[in-house]
Amino acid sequence: MSSTALVLVLAAAVCHAAWNIVAHGVSRIGMPFLWWGAVASTVVWLPAVPLTGGLGGASAAEFALAAAVSAVLHCAYMLVLQRGYATGRLSTVYAVARGTGPTITVLVAVTLLGERPSPAALVGIAAIIVAVVAMGVIDRPSGADAPGPRAPGPHGRRRLDPGIGWGLLTGVAIAAYTVWDAHAVREWAVAPVAFMVGCTVGEIVLFSAGLGGRWRELGAVARNHWGRIAAFGVLSPLAYILVLAAITMAPVALVAPLREISVVLVSVFGALVLREGRAGARIAASAVVVAGIVLMTA
Repeated sequence: MSSTALVLVLAAAVCHAAWNIVAHGVSRIGMPFLWWGAVASTVVWLPAVPLTGGLGGASAAEFALAAAVSAVLHCAYMLVLQRGYATGRLSTVYAVARGTGPTITVLVAVTLLGERPSPAALVGIAAIIVAVVAMGVIDRPSGADAPGPRAPGPHGRRRLDPGIGWGLLTGVAIAAYTVWDAHAVREWAVAPVAFMVGCTVGEIVLFSAGLGGRWRELGAVARNHWGRIAAFGVLSPLAYILVLAAITMAPVALVAPLREISVVLVSVFGALVLREGRAGARIAASAVVVAGIVLMTA
C-alpha cells in the first residue's frame, strides 16, 4: 500500500471515529436524526462536486445506478445496525460487525476480484480483525451497568446475545456496500465526492419513506441537535470519501480492514477521556492493530 493511500485510510478512520462519538449521544432518536444527517451531508458536499471532477468518468446512467444501489445498501446497513443495538449489547454488535465486514470483504476481494495480498499483509489483516473483535470483550459492561443474564434456552442453556446475529448481518451489509462501491469507483470511474452525494440524496428519499408519522419530530431534532447534525454532515461523508479515494490506489482487501482502526480510536477515547476502564487491555489491542498496519504496509 502506498503512503498516500495509507494516509487517506488513517484520516478516514479518525473522521469515522469522530462522527461516531458526535452521534453517540443521539443514537436513540433514530430515523429523524438519520434523515437530517443525510440532508446535511448533501447540503455540505454538493457544492464540492464541480470542484472534484464532477461525475468522473462515469456516464449519467452508470452514476445513477451506482448511487442508487449504494444508497439502498447503506440504508440497509443503518437499519440492521439499529436493530442490533435495540436487541443486543452495543459493544457486541459493533465489534462483531466491524470484524465481520472486512473479513467478508477480503474473501470477496480475493475470490471474485482477483486481488492477491502478500502473506505479510494477510497476517496484518488477521491481526486487525482479531483486535477489533476483541474490543467486544474488552468493552463488555460489568457490575451495575451490565445487562441482566440472558434467559435460559429450552434445555437450560443460556441463549447467545442476539446482538451477535445482528452484528453478523451488519457485517454482511458492510461488505456488500464496500465491494459495490469499490466496483463503482474503479470500473466506472465514478468520482468519490459525487458518488457520496448521490448516495446521500438516495438516503434522503429512503429515510423519508421510513419516517412515517415521525415527520413532526424533525423540527425539534433540528433545534436541539443542529451542532451534531452539522458535524455529522461534514465528517460522515468525508470519512467514506477518503476510503473511496484510497480504494482507487490500493486493493480493497487492504483498505477494508485498515479502516477498522476507528474502533480502536473510539475505544481508546473511552478509556482515556471517558474513563471507562480497562485502559491496559485497550492499549494492548491498539498495539496489535498498529502491528497489523505495519505488516500491511511492508
